[in-house]
Order: sequence, then structure tokens, then C-alpha cells
Amino acid sequence: MIDRYSHPEISAIWELENKFKIWTDIEIYACEIRAERGEIPRADLETIKAKAKFNVEEILEIEAKVHHDVIAYLTNLNSYIGPAGRHVHFGLTSSDVGDTALCVQMVQAMDLLIKRAKELLESTKQKAIEYKDLPCIGRSHGIHAEPMTLGLKFALFYSEMTRNIERMEDAKKQIAVGKLSGAVGTYSNIDPDIEEYVLNQLGLAVDPIATQVISRDRHAFYVSVLGIVAASLDRMATEIRLLQKTEGREVEEPFAKGQKGSSAMPHKRNPVVCERISGISRVIRANVNVALQNVGLWHERDISHSSAERIVLPDSTIALDYILEKMNFVIKGIHVYPDATERTLNVTRGLIFSQKVLLWLIEKGGISREDAYVIVQDNAMAVWADQKENLRDRLKKDPRCSSILKDSDLEEIFQIKPYLERIPLIFKRLGIT
Repeated sequence: MIDRYSHPEISAIWELENKFKIWTDIEIYACEIRAERGEIPRADLETIKAKAKFNVEEILEIEAKVHHDVIAYLTNLNSYIGPAGRHVHFGLTSSDVGDTALCVQMVQAMDLLIKRAKELLESTKQKAIEYKDLPCIGRSHGIHAEPMTLGLKFALFYSEMTRNIERMEDAKKQIAVGKLSGAVGTYSNIDPDIEEYVLNQLGLAVDPIATQVISRDRHAFYVSVLGIVAASLDRMATEIRLLQKTEGREVEEPFAKGQKGSSAMPHKRNPVVCERISGISRVIRANVNVALQNVGLWHERDISHSSAERIVLPDSTIALDYILEKMNFVIKGIHVYPDATERTLNVTRGLIFSQKVLLWLIEKGGISREDAYVIVQDNAMAVWADQKENLRDRLKKDPRCSSILKDSDLEEIFQIKPYLERIPLIFKRLGIT
């Protein structure tokens, strides 16, 4: 991922320095247990532990000649260890080290992502509480529907992020495995006890069955979860972008003092952070397809997945970390304009109360739903067509309605408060207090 959309902590996980450090840990742990089993002299183990180091630049120089990263790494490692290095990588295949280390990196990355997600979860919760009772218009198909509150929108974000965190924890569990079972997973040259020791030291579970590699359905699930979280962030960002449109401007992402919105138009306050979140989310979701295609490898292993993973795993985790942080920034600093939410509620001049009118006509007038619908729709269409009209006044003048509903009935119907009475129940179900 380019530096523009990267945070140092998660980027460091994918640096070669960290990868080769994990490889070294794996090799040393394997030597430790073999020494306990009497397979390596204690003196050699101490030499390995004392001298094991690597140099990234030197490894890359060797790889340019041998065209194999693990061989290049081992060559460089053993150049520092000396003769005792003959015990390193004994009975292992490259994927034992590479695949296991990759899972460690993915766990490390997910830990940071879950931390970010929890920060965003808390921010959505706080905004849900703050705006729990602020009326705003709800929309379907982009068209005004019925009143709700702005707090419900944030509560919906909160609920979705709660599920996302559960998914992330599950994805972490799925990928927190390793394998040191040899060339095709049969332990032909290594004892399973060695695998168990090494993986325990790394905080990983043993993959019960592997080929030369850990099956890529695990990785696909991991990346799919990243894609789902990214999709949620896109949904949040898109909602804010829509609410920030000039016609309503009910909410607005943070706009800092000195910030410029346009090189040409000084008045512009654009939702650029939310647009960035939406754009980067598309990249992460596109990477899910790559991860899914990596599941089907030839027989016990090919390396068609390897080159793709070197791109999509770092990029997806780094990008998601970035947009999680940015969405938290937006939610925490979001501008809310209550006067605009109130003004927007009245844009359709009472049309948002049409269902209440419909139900009252049915219940109080004893007429069919079809007949009641015609009465309300006839008047509603006239209000849509004429900016000077409003639904309540038209209904008063329509004898089909006025013969059933009195002025006092209409007064009661055209109130926002009844629409909001059960919102506390929703918050209670979510555990938001």
C-alpha cells in the first residue's frame, strides 16, 4: 500500500524485517525442541541462538541469484551462525516456515484492526446516544419516507460494527494456525511434537491437516471479512456524503480551519474523507476475489497464490486500518445541524404522515384499505405537483376525508412524536445506554 494510505504500526508488520524475524523465531524454536530431544548438542543450540541474525539487503542480493526467498534467507542466516547452522531448517520445507510466519503476520494485523474497529464502535455508540432523540427524515429509494431520529443511524452503524468485530475475531481464529509437517504434510522428516512445540511458542494452533501449505480457504475467509468491514465503512461514508448534500446538509464531515475544498470555488466544503473511504473500500473488496481464486491450487501445492498474496494481504490490512481510523475521525468530529434536520422534515409539506392518515381512515371510517389509499394518494399527488399545497390542508377540504377525520384527528396525526416512541426499545435491544 502506498505511504499516503498507510499507518506505520500496521505497515511494519508486512516489512521484510518482521517477516524474517518470525522466520528466525520458527527456526530457533525448532532447534530448541530438537535440542531437548537430544537431537542437537546444547553447545550448537546456544551458538544458533547467539549468532542467528540476518540482513535484509544481503538476503535480497542472494535471492536475485538463486530466485528463492527461503533459500536466500537460510544462506544469509547460516553465514552468521557458522557450522552449527547445519541444524537449522532440518526436516522442514519452505512453506513450513513461510506459511506459518504469514499466519503470524495476519494475526498481528488483525489484532490492530480489531483495536481500530473497537474505537469506531465506541464512537458510533456515543453519537447514537447524543442524537437518540433528534428527529430527522427517514428515506427509502432516496425519497422521504417517515420520521426517525439521527441517533438511529448511528445506532445502526454501532450494530453493524458489533457484528464486524465478531467476524474479525472469527477470522483471526481461523488463520491462527501453522504447520511444520513437511513437503506434502505427512511429517515424513519431522516429528509432530516439534510442530506442536514451535506453534505453541508462536501462539498458533496446529492445522489438523495441511498439504505443503495451509489451505487457502482460511486466507479467503480472512480477506472476505476485511471486505465486509470495508463495505460497512463504505455504507457509513456514503450515508454521510448523502446527508451532506447542499440540498439538506443535515450532517457534515469535519472541515478544519484552513482546509480548502476546491482550487476553483472557495465556498466548497466537500466530503473528501468519506469519498476516500468509499474509494479505498472498493480496492479491499476487489482483493476478496483474488483471495477466493487462491483457494484452488494444483494438487498439494503450487505457488500461483504466493505472488498475489504478497500484494493483497498487506494492501488489504493496511488499507482497512487506514479507513477505520478515518471513519472514526469522521464520526467523532461530525457536524450535525438540527435546524437542517427540522427543515428537511418539512420539505414535503406533510406527505411523510400519509401512512398514519391511511390507517386512521381505515380504522375510524371502516372503509377498505383500497378506498382509503385512493383518498390519501389523490391528495398526496396534488401536493407533490404544487409547492403551495400541503397534505393536511388538502385533506381538510376533501369531503371523503373530512367526513371521517375531524380537525382534531388530523392535529393528532400530523405529529412527529408518536413515530419516535419506540426508539428507546431499539436502543435497549442493542444495549446502548
